Amino acid sequence: MEASYRDEPPEDVLIVEDDLIIALDFEETILGFGAKRVRTAASVVRALEMINERAPDFALLDVGLVREKSFAIAERLDNLNIPFVFVTGYGADLTLPPDFADRPRLPKPCSSEALQAALRWRGSGKA
Repeated sequence: MEASYRDEPPEDVLIVEDDLIIALDFEETILGFGAKRVRTAASVVRALEMINERAPDFALLDVGLVREKSFAIAERLDNLNIPFVFVTGYGADLTLPPDFADRPRLPKPCSSEALQAALRWRGSGKA
């Protein structure tokens, strides 16, 4: 996987997070970093609809949503070459599918510095 880092934040960020408080905190922080748009989805179906409506420049994916995992969203973003980072409260014990094992992940909660560094990551799922 090729990865690069950019100084400027992505313009359009999709947050997939089922906890409203966490989603709002991410949104406020990301807008503070200079992103122009932040959109939030709380389910796989809604996130996929939003991606089809307008593909984001970057996405933060909570691994464990209510009764579902976000891996279908990760697959779609990967196919579109859109960088994304997993966000999880599961800690280091979480095993990601092999296709995503080398993706960056952020713990919940995470520091503003860690979030800003994640937003600068521009890896591509395609080798």
